[in-house]
Amino acid sequence: MPNPLVVILCPKEFKFTDHAASVETPFLTGVADLKTIWLDYNAPFPTEALEAAAIILWHGPTVDAGILARLKNCRAIIRNGVGFDTVDIAAAARHGIPVCNVPDYGTEEVADHAIALTLALCRQLFPLDAEAKRLGWKIEVAAKMRRLGTLTFGVIGLGRIGTATALRAKAMGFHVVFHDPYVPAGTNKAVGVARAGTLDELLRISDVVSVHCPLTAETRGLIGAAEIARLKPGSFLVNTARGDIVQKAPVFAALRSGHLAGAGLDVVENEPLRTAEEAAAPNLIVTCHAAFCSPEGMVEMRSTSARIARAAVLGEPVWNRVN
Repeated sequence: MPNPLVVILCPKEFKFTDHAASVETPFLTGVADLKTIWLDYNAPFPTEALEAAAIILWHGPTVDAGILARLKNCRAIIRNGVGFDTVDIAAAARHGIPVCNVPDYGTEEVADHAIALTLALCRQLFPLDAEAKRLGWKIEVAAKMRRLGTLTFGVIGLGRIGTATALRAKAMGFHVVFHDPYVPAGTNKAVGVARAGTLDELLRISDVVSVHCPLTAETRGLIGAAEIARLKPGSFLVNTARGDIVQKAPVFAALRSGHLAGAGLDVVENEPLRTAEEAAAPNLIVTCHAAFCSPEGMVEMRSTSARIARAAVLGEPVWNRVN
């Protein structure tokens, strides 16, 4: 009998997985044949992956109900990352296909990145850097620099990364508050931060809002014009979760009007930025959906997804199942 096939689907412009699959191979040797397929970022699902017993999926392609109906051998789809919004998990469940993610690989990196964006905004690092490189030394943005201990840091979503970010912000002197209707009562006591009963309450009291919820039907477009209007004038918005949670047009409008003092976005709606006008929004820091990146985190993620794939093809229980 031939070995089952495990396919890794990876955007070719990033090549997160090397063609030899050097991290994944030791976990699957003798258990499955392993194939890496590099794709254009928005390419459709490749027909050569339809026979796979397990699929390890990077960003894209979309795995919708039509594709899932054609996966006759598939025992698991593993999303290399936290988010799984590119897979129709309900349809996968109907077809008996577990969908798993790797939710813990980049906890430290993303939390650190959220705090780095926050510090850059609150302490005006990029304007100061630009002034110094113009050979100036007047500290022209002095009035915009904030004392962290006077600020409220609001966290939307207190999962693994949200908790790690909240604890970092707390250690730096922020007053930390979170909103998450899905965590148990008493979580605020366990973590030692305050809890806002509603999103509206969190927005009204926060000086910095950091987004850490998953992208779902409920959270898509969660932060729009009405929510940004509820933020304090001069507040900051940070998003290291998913771009489509925050509507970009009202963010850019609030930056131009001055209602937002700054925004730090590792992810943007319909990413990447599409126009020079978007990129020119004042007091905007954008990074390239890179918050998860570190050599250590990448190895951890790839190892975990390979171990889940191994369990799937061997008929063993899988973990991190989201459906």
